[in-house]
Amino acid sequence: MASIITKPAHLRCMLTRTGKCLAVNWTKTSFGSERSYASKTDGESRIPKIYTKTGDKGFSSTYTGERRPKEDHVFEALGTTDELSSAIGLAREFCIDKGHTFTDQLDKIQCVLQDVGSNIATPQSSAREIHIKKTKFSSQPVADLESWIDEFTEKLPPLTNFILPSGGKSSAALHIARTVCRRAERSVSPIVRSGEADPDVAKYLNRLSDYLFTVARYTAMKEGNEETIYKRPE
Repeated sequence: MASIITKPAHLRCMLTRTGKCLAVNWTKTSFGSERSYASKTDGESRIPKIYTKTGDKGFSSTYTGERRPKEDHVFEALGTTDELSSAIGLAREFCIDKGHTFTDQLDKIQCVLQDVGSNIATPQSSAREIHIKKTKFSSQPVADLESWIDEFTEKLPPLTNFILPSGGKSSAALHIARTVCRRAERSVSPIVRSGEADPDVAKYLNRLSDYLFTVARYTAMKEGNEETIYKRPE
């Protein structure tokens, strides 16, 4: 459960880019896995281990310190959000290969999904004020998506038929990400309804699926690929 984390994720990236072992002293990721990385000041580095063995018995920790079974709805939602980010990452690579200029938006979305995970991993019923402050999710990312959707929609022809996921590899990959996003939204909705996560998290995932649908259509258009129209079988 360590693949999506908050601030420690940036520290881990710094380790990779510089080739040096920086001091990373923390106890919990936003997704619950515990870490304790250390570095030596005399130039001798200790290679951090990715495995912790703390989940070997089928339990993991929330950001608030609760130990819950891995099939808990919180971890299910976190796993699906992680899958969504991976699907977007794959679609982004296809889009970069085709020279699309909106890939910076996909970068930002993946970063925001880190924040979505942080909020989900902080059940309000067990959170202290410091937890809530660090993982609060704002409404600004929702507004950003709506603005991007409106911009792409203005450039697209009107949608007059049901379309099937198609339009080239970039577009089809974005459609896959869209369907994963819908599943992520379904897994997060009960958590939000119970008051354990911020309502804007659910709004963001709902709007994100609309964004992915719209940008998939835009991608197909820019690449000159036809979208497959639904036709009722005879």
